Amino acid sequence: MTPTQRKAKVGLLLIGSPRFRRLGEGTSRGDYECRQREAAERLSARAETLGEVIYPGITYSREQMQAAMDAFHVAHVDGVLAAFMSWAEDFTWVRFLRDMPPVPILFASLVREEVGFEDTDAEDDFIEFLSAGGLVGAQEASGSVARFARPMMETAVGTVDAVMARARVFFAAARARNILRQTTLGLLPSFNELMWSTYLDPYDVFARLGPEMRFLSVASLVEKIRQVSARDAEAAREKLSRAYAVLPQVDGGKFLASVRASIAVERLAVEAGVDLLALNDIDPVLLEHVGLRPGFLPCPDGEAVTVVPEGDIGGALATYVLKILSGRSVNFIEPFYIDAKRDVFVAGHAGPNDYTDPAGVVRIGPDVRFAKSNHKYAGAPFAWYVFPPGEKTMLHCSQGPSRFKLLVARVVALPTEHFISGYTHGLLRPVSGGCEELFDRFIRLGVTQHYALAPGNWTQEIASLANMLDCDFAAL
Repeated sequence: MTPTQRKAKVGLLLIGSPRFRRLGEGTSRGDYECRQREAAERLSARAETLGEVIYPGITYSREQMQAAMDAFHVAHVDGVLAAFMSWAEDFTWVRFLRDMPPVPILFASLVREEVGFEDTDAEDDFIEFLSAGGLVGAQEASGSVARFARPMMETAVGTVDAVMARARVFFAAARARNILRQTTLGLLPSFNELMWSTYLDPYDVFARLGPEMRFLSVASLVEKIRQVSARDAEAAREKLSRAYAVLPQVDGGKFLASVRASIAVERLAVEAGVDLLALNDIDPVLLEHVGLRPGFLPCPDGEAVTVVPEGDIGGALATYVLKILSGRSVNFIEPFYIDAKRDVFVAGHAGPNDYTDPAGVVRIGPDVRFAKSNHKYAGAPFAWYVFPPGEKTMLHCSQGPSRFKLLVARVVALPTEHFISGYTHGLLRPVSGGCEELFDRFIRLGVTQHYALAPGNWTQEIASLANMLDCDFAAL
């Protein structure tokens, strides 16, 4: 299982009152502790829809709170879902706020669908009244939430269904944050000196966003290409030829060379411990020594490495974030032009691009951008891919004057045939507003030309992630 496929790890922190624990013994619904334990078990079961739940039991004491924090720390939880089961003493809560290492926290006040009593004349109903007092606990706890002002902390008030809906977004973002902190990002071989606006500070990427950067060389790639066996390269080419239409102008030898180089890129990245690679595929040294732009990433039966072109670290991060959130194929794009008559824009990119979504349409065609160059394998083919129709999230990531920025737009990919030779591409239309309005907003905020594109709507998750990473955010 790759890091992007694992479930979220959810710490569940439920706080009860030690003064109430034995109240109601002998009543028909049991004492306070019995009722809260049953409610907590139901909530824990619901939380399993969010991912793997680490639940140490209801917390009543300082010692239990320390044990809960230890359990969360050992499990490397992505975040904590916390709630007061009723009114409760807050001496445990303030220790959690003070001593829990930095982690996303969703503090919830759970609203019962039914309160379970009409009056409190009977002891059984009085205990139910005490048990239903989570709103009292949440308000008491909120004072300390404000005074400690921990980062990455959000609040929610609602029924279990409503809180779980909110938690799904929150823990998807928390999971993405934690995966980014364990990610190794490779750059091969360098930033693209033609595009200064794509430059990011590697130190800031590590300190603020999470990924550690490693720098790979063209010499290492050339050696890795040499090590790819003819059998492995031919087997991958055969799989591609059986799966997709190969245009008649594709040269068989150049096809094999492109496949071999693609396999080598993945193997080099894995050998270096890299999960995400920004390949500067138009670097002159790379083109001189490799002779082509690797065109089949990911490769059939290859390694689980996400690769983007043009050495753009921000574009790579945007692609990886959407990969984590969606679990789907994600494309690296630049908007080319606006077709004003149809109010659509055409976007895509040459170079390595994920072509494996079965809903997309793929042909294997030559790299027309370099077909007339003097490179050894000029015109070596690519997986020529058209985006499948449907709603998409378009995400931009770059570095601003003081903070990173995550900018989102919702678009719809329209049905189209291949029409831009050698480029992965598609026709896109904003979900709301027009194309000119959308790009006016992007340009006013300051962007590069690169974005990631993934199926579905991930706006809320990215907004939550931006808050956790202290990034600027805008939904356009």
